[in-house]
Amino acid sequence: MAEQCKISAAMVSEERSFARSYVLKVDGYSRAKAFLETGKCLTSDPFSVGGHDWTVLCYPNGDNRNHAYYISIFLRLESADAGDVKAKFTLSLLDKNGQPVPSYSRASPVLTFSKKDSCLGYPDFFNKADLERSAHLRDDCITIRCDVTVIHGEETRIPPSDLHQHFGDLLENKDAADLIFQVGAQSFSAHRCVLAARSSVFKAELLGTMKESSAANPIEIYDVEADVFKSLLHFIYTDSVPPVLDVGMASHLLVAADRYNIGRLKLICEEKLCTHIDSNMVATSLALAEQHGFHRLKEACLQFLASPSNFKAMMASDGFEHLTSSCPHVLKELVARILPAEWGQILEALNNGEIPSTGSLVEIFKKSILERCLKVYKDKLEGLGPPVLVEKLQQIHEVANVQYLISLQQIESVTSGIVLNTPLAALMSTFALKN
Repeated sequence: MAEQCKISAAMVSEERSFARSYVLKVDGYSRAKAFLETGKCLTSDPFSVGGHDWTVLCYPNGDNRNHAYYISIFLRLESADAGDVKAKFTLSLLDKNGQPVPSYSRASPVLTFSKKDSCLGYPDFFNKADLERSAHLRDDCITIRCDVTVIHGEETRIPPSDLHQHFGDLLENKDAADLIFQVGAQSFSAHRCVLAARSSVFKAELLGTMKESSAANPIEIYDVEADVFKSLLHFIYTDSVPPVLDVGMASHLLVAADRYNIGRLKLICEEKLCTHIDSNMVATSLALAEQHGFHRLKEACLQFLASPSNFKAMMASDGFEHLTSSCPHVLKELVARILPAEWGQILEALNNGEIPSTGSLVEIFKKSILERCLKVYKDKLEGLGPPVLVEKLQQIHEVANVQYLISLQQIESVTSGIVLNTPLAALMSTFALKN
């Protein structure tokens, strides 16, 4: 057996004495798999890491029946009197160039090896069938590297970055500030280099056309509210938004982020608005998206308004009038999405006075669509020419009838209970599909 399946090893020392790599090479893999039954292993020679002896165990047919289709690999602490030893390790299958194969590499967290639990590793390190089909089994040989790091004493944890806190303090304390912004009645101190590094717009202004004037005089900001500008500066310095970011502030910050080309803040605010769309805010958000070219927000609003109930609720909101007056073209797009083509034609006829605008909107639509269906029905009949087959007449009749019934269902789902009033009249005026 020993002649048929050979194990060789190599060790690579790292700069720190408690870290070491052991390379296990199994020659004659197929013979090892044939002769070693499940639960039997190949054991490497002992190697020393961090003052302790270790071995690598390789089970060609798995360490137990549950893992019979896998190769199991374990790291074992051999020092019987070592007590508890903290260590972490990485097991990697090596390719023909001696480099770890990412899909066959497993890294452990820091583990405690003890007399009771001296052998730790991966019973399902990799599937035998997958290995045998791969290019990593060469000349009936596999090579596995075990990187072991022994932790002496408590492991030093690297704290998270607090750079944002220091920059936040710099903004708050106004240390070495060389700019003053005047926003309404409030003034804000800032640092030219920080703003230029975070915003291409600020860079062009503060290091270009406004460089001289901004050094001597406060910079007047007219298109941003003071509380919004304060939050904008806070993000520039700390890369974070206020802990509680409401929809109103997100809307204003989105415009400011777009104005000063701060991409990450723009994405954060747009995400906030996209995930907090409701009937009260959707008209305002849609107008905002259309006016500033926020395509993702616009699409989210249009999807929300595809629901008839949401559409009706939006019409009753405070922002609807602003939407109809500021962005009539976006409503044209909305109509094209949610209403059948004949609806737009009927609304246009209503707006032009071709259809009397008295009574329930539902009744107006019913009558108008019926008239249009009858006209289509008549045109199709005239186009048949003699002789006319009964089956063809019946087919035309059924198609016209189905179209009419579908239209009625769509009308009632959107307009039930609505009577022509001021908001609806405004809607019709906008829906006239004018350019």
